[in-house]
Amino acid sequence: MIFSLFSFTTLVIIILVLYLISSVKILAEYERGVIFRLGRVLREPKGPGIILVFAPLDRIVRTSLRVEAMEVPPQDLVTRDNVTVKVNAVIYFRVVDPVRAVVEVSNFLYATSQLAQTTLRSVLGEVELDELLSQREKINLRLQGVLDEHTGPWGVKVTMVEVKQVDLPDQMIRAIARQAEAERERRAKIIHAEGEYLAAEKLSMAAQQIQKEPVAIQLRYLQTLVEIASEKNSTVIFPVPIDLLSSLTKFLDRSNSPTQT
Repeated sequence: MIFSLFSFTTLVIIILVLYLISSVKILAEYERGVIFRLGRVLREPKGPGIILVFAPLDRIVRTSLRVEAMEVPPQDLVTRDNVTVKVNAVIYFRVVDPVRAVVEVSNFLYATSQLAQTTLRSVLGEVELDELLSQREKINLRLQGVLDEHTGPWGVKVTMVEVKQVDLPDQMIRAIARQAEAERERRAKIIHAEGEYLAAEKLSMAAQQIQKEPVAIQLRYLQTLVEIASEKNSTVIFPVPIDLLSSLTKFLDRSNSPTQT
């Protein structure tokens, strides 16, 4: 009788020890455990470290607090200026309230993914193609604000949204290339015209300065001869002052005037 009682007590102790061992749970630093006790959630999540979960009274749901990176599949959409494009994006989010992430939504990963897809189509459908291509940072902030507003009640914080790639139709790519080429030609013509204007302005200033000092034109002639001689050119250029030709022309006109009379 005593042996049977001792055996029963030992068996109970062994069962209790095994139950306590199985009730011990270890949560990592980035994990939290949402505990449901008799079906009701505890206000504060457990962890990290060692916690006790007394099954079957308690049920634990592990939740990670690390930042999750989720790629949004390519979405076909039409911009405000009626251009069909295919856009995909990447969103970064993390759980800030494990209890709400478990209680308020069935699967916060799936729900966030579906919300990101619909938000991407609706927000980008309100912008023009030029804005989508040139103001990417502004659009990313707008997407983040809309997503964070909707995921806030789920205990999920959207930290960043990046539009990853914009695929354009071939016809639109060719049109953009022609537009860029025309823009470059326009800039080249403007730069060339500005250069001509500045050159004419400098030449006008040089002419005014030479008019004040006539000997400067002779120095310029000598400088030209030096540059030609440095190139070892066989051609010899002798500069003749234009004033000399004008004087010669006037002299010939005067000499021909008595003969004609």
